[in-house]
Amino acid sequence: METESKSDLYRKLPSVDELARRPELVALAVEEGQTAVTDAVRTVLASLREEISSGRLDAHGVELALSGLDRAVERQLRQALEYSLRTVINATGVVLHTNLGRAPLSAAALDHIREIGAGYSNLEFDIDAGDRGKRDVHADRLFRKLLSAEIDAGAGVPARAADARVGTGLGPVQAERSSAAITTIVVNNNAAAVLLALNTLADSGEVIVSRGELVEIGDSFRIPEVMAKSNAILREVGTTNRTRIKDYEQAITDRTRVLLRVHRSNFQITGFTEQPHIEELVELAHKRNLPLLEDLGSGALFDLRSVGVGGEPSVLDSLRAGVDVVTYSGDKLLGGPQAGMLSGRTDLIARMRSNSLFRALRVDKLMYAALEATLLAYVKGEHDAIPALRMMRVSKEEIGKRAEAVAERVRSAKLSADVIDGDSVIGGGAAPSAALPTRLLAVTCEGLSADELSTRLRACDPPIIARVEDGRVLLDLRTVFPEHDEAVAAALQHLGQAISD
Repeated sequence: METESKSDLYRKLPSVDELARRPELVALAVEEGQTAVTDAVRTVLASLREEISSGRLDAHGVELALSGLDRAVERQLRQALEYSLRTVINATGVVLHTNLGRAPLSAAALDHIREIGAGYSNLEFDIDAGDRGKRDVHADRLFRKLLSAEIDAGAGVPARAADARVGTGLGPVQAERSSAAITTIVVNNNAAAVLLALNTLADSGEVIVSRGELVEIGDSFRIPEVMAKSNAILREVGTTNRTRIKDYEQAITDRTRVLLRVHRSNFQITGFTEQPHIEELVELAHKRNLPLLEDLGSGALFDLRSVGVGGEPSVLDSLRAGVDVVTYSGDKLLGGPQAGMLSGRTDLIARMRSNSLFRALRVDKLMYAALEATLLAYVKGEHDAIPALRMMRVSKEEIGKRAEAVAERVRSAKLSADVIDGDSVIGGGAAPSAALPTRLLAVTCEGLSADELSTRLRACDPPIIARVEDGRVLLDLRTVFPEHDEAVAAALQHLGQAISD
């Protein structure tokens, strides 16, 4: 029997219209729409032509494919109509996992998003006055509540020079800070917050920053590049490992507009190092009547020492010390939605709000809804209502009990599950050297490498994302919601049984 040519095989394939008119697919089009079904038909036929062209499909293969065309089209249709953005189970032990969406939102935040998103709202409407309002108020009123007691309680904030520095355009400022002088606005992320602040305060002017603080954040975004986009001029001082206060002082010129401090939140420099205390920078900035801007990055609103993490400044620490404007993220240590906050002196924040960039960078009603609900949990002292904070606060012993319960269920002749000591990390560029003691579920499966086992876990529904270390798959239940323990156990049981069969 002669081998059929590729042209002969191509001719066996039906046309798009011919296949789409089959009764099964006509019925499918009634359910899902003719356009979607036609697109699926085109994709399936194009795939078959490509397989014929590459030689991967012979005459027998074509006959098998033709017998299952309807099912292939339906599978393609279902796949095309599925959401690409999916829920996953984070078993990595990284609380603020950037690739997995950082901070999970609280139940209250999700409820408020649903409530506000489903209808109209007073996003920019003053109900009492019956006139246009500002969207800022929904977050700023809560930030004021959170910051007021702490700022008002702070003592010894250095006085600022009474006379304005010529050419800065800043004007005279008050000698003391009170909560009434602190305002917060919101943009879409912390990089945007830094961009807005620098463009507002230092457009065409110099910004002094330590060479050791010119950090790179996620996906190759670098502070010098953000600064360049803001039209500010970078003035590096000091060295990578050592910068002194006199380096800043000697670099100040008539073109200087801002002193910038960048918190090294995603790495540490150890050994022969030196960095000015924030109080020294505040004193210098106030003496020279320059604004001090601090990019905190992660920006905690709670004391990390309560979960055993030291050396990570909070927003309150910086404002209480006298920093003029602090920028920080919403979806990191704050535990809310992706956003960038600028908290600081009311006069400076007002200038940023009037910058045309602010409108381009502002957030929508859904983000305000999520942020408002998150901040209300802080105001009420309900820290465990915020998932990221609850995960940081859970004890090693509690995690160990959950891990033991899962291990007891999944151990088999082919699958080994041991509970061992380990560490969780905060992630998201926060407290890079900090470790949270935990108990890990260490899993091995006969006949599968650790990488293969990890791949199979990712193929589960929902996908389970784990760590691979020393030839074992490690699952840290600190970052697994307790209600998902059952799904983890069921997935491991299924894998163990599949290998045994």
